[in-house]
Formats: sequence, C-alpha cells, structure tokens
Amino acid sequence: MSARDEGPAEAESQGTSDFGRSTCRTFLSRLGLAGLLATTGPVTAFAEASMKSKQELSTQLKDAVPVTLRVNGKNYDLRIDPRTTLLDCLREHLHLTGSKKGCDHGQCGACTVHINGRRMNSCLILAAMHEGDEITTIEGLGQPENLSPMQAAFLSHDAYQCGYCTSGQIMSATALLNESCGPNDADVKECMSGNICRCGAYGNIVAAIQSVRQNREKPA
Repeated sequence: MSARDEGPAEAESQGTSDFGRSTCRTFLSRLGLAGLLATTGPVTAFAEASMKSKQELSTQLKDAVPVTLRVNGKNYDLRIDPRTTLLDCLREHLHLTGSKKGCDHGQCGACTVHINGRRMNSCLILAAMHEGDEITTIEGLGQPENLSPMQAAFLSHDAYQCGYCTSGQIMSATALLNESCGPNDADVKECMSGNICRCGAYGNIVAAIQSVRQNREKPA
C-alpha cells in the first residue's frame, strides 16, 4: 500500500481518537457540574435554615421578658420568651437537666418538680407564671454525697433501670410523703399513677416509697 493510501486511514484514526478524548473530557465536565449542583442544594438549604434560625432568635430576644425565678433556694434573673415552659427554662437556660423531657404533654411525669412544695409537671406550665415561687428540682433535693431519704431508698431498693424516669419518680414520691395517701401498696400505686416507668420497675419503686414512709412513722 502506498503512502498516499495510508493518509486518509491515519486521519480517520486520529479523528476517532480525538473524538474519544473529547467525549471523555465532556463526560468529566458534566460529571463535575452534576456534583456541583448536588452539593449546592444542601449548602443553600443550610444557609436558609441558618438565616431562619437567626431570625427566630432575633424575634425571641425582641419578645423576651424579664423574669426572676427562685430555684433550689437561689434566685436567677432571666430574660426569656413568655411562651417558654418551666421545663425548657430549667434545662436550656439554667442547665438543670435532671428534670427530663419525656412526652412533653404531661403524661409521663419525667419532668416533675415541686412548686411551693407541690408536685407539678414542668412541661405544662410557663416559667414566667412562677416568678416568686419556690421551685425545687431533683438537683435541689439531694446530691450524691448527701442523698435525701427518698433518693437513698430508691438506690437501696434498686428502684430504677434505665433511669430516665427516676428523677420524676423521686420528686413525686417525695411530695407523696406530705399528701393524703393510704397505707397499702395499692394506695401508693394510685398516688404514683402519673409517673410512668417504661422499664416496669414499679414493684421496687413502691417498696422504696413504703420503706421511707415506715421509717417516718417510727417514733424517734
């Protein structure tokens, strides 16, 4: 074959090779563009969420009201949204996280605190409504080195499993000591019916409460 005949074939081969390289570059370019578009969406969404969060925070600060709460014998001067529940105020503003958020509907009792000595579900009441009241949380009931009688009884009777409901159980049980409650286990169960233990440690909880009640009735 002559050199003249080889020319078109080589040109055709070179064109095919160039076309392949061009296609590869185009593919990579499109792939990069697709990746850029894929990442742009989440970034934009994050920016929008961040802006919305800042706007909400600005609105909350603008609408905040001054409140002084007395918690565990100490006064706290706060500025809070008037819609803030006592539970959220305790956990998010005062960082007293012993009171737990279980159902947030007043059905489980995990958020129980004492208001002027009475047990209440802190998820159902507004913090701003209790200015001047004596508020007691599980942190104010006792500390590891100085447990209250009810805390010590829960410990000795193994009246807990996962522990999530325990602070609310103890707060309700402590308030029960000053309430009208019959002497039997069934009476205690009825008085504690607002506190749910999803682990099912009810038998030990009742035993702990009854032990404290019996010790209180013994003559000094």
